Amino acid sequence: MVAICYNTSMSSNYLFQYCQKLVVLSADKQAVLLAKRKDEADYNGVFSFIGGKLETTDLDLVEGMRREKNEEIGADAIVKILPNETFNKYFIKKDGSCMVLPHIAGVFKSGEIKLNNEYSEYKWVPIAELDSFEPKIENINELTIWAATKVYIANDGEFVEI
Repeated sequence: MVAICYNTSMSSNYLFQYCQKLVVLSADKQAVLLAKRKDEADYNGVFSFIGGKLETTDLDLVEGMRREKNEEIGADAIVKILPNETFNKYFIKKDGSCMVLPHIAGVFKSGEIKLNNEYSEYKWVPIAELDSFEPKIENINELTIWAATKVYIANDGEFVEI
C-alpha cells in the first residue's frame, strides 16, 4: 500500500511531522498513564499517551521529550525514560498530513500531574484492564505491552530523568 500525504499544515520542505509519544508506566509498573484529548481533530475525547511534536528550538530528542512532558503534565511530574528505545508508528491525519510517532517507554518517578488544556482528564489504567478500557487509541495495548517489557529488562543506567 502506498500512502499519499498532503502537506497542508507544514512547510513544503517536509514530508512528515515528528511527534514523540511517552508511554508512562506507574512506579510499580502495573498501570499506564492515559490522558483524554480535548479539542483535537483526529482523536477528540479519546484517551492517548502524552507527547507532541519536536520543535526546532529543542536542543535534542530528550530535550523535546522533557519540554512536551512539562507542557502536558507539568514540570513537577518526574518521569524516567528510555530514550534509546522507540516503537515507531506512522499515522496519516484526517487532513492528509503525515506523522512519524516514536513511542518512548518511561516510568513515573514522583510529583503531581497537572494537565494542560490539551486534555480534559487523565487516568492510571491498570495494564490488566486495558482490553476493556475505552475510549482509547487502537494501538494502546500493543504499545503498553512493548513499554512494560522494555522497562522491566532495562538497567537503571539506561534511564534518563525528565
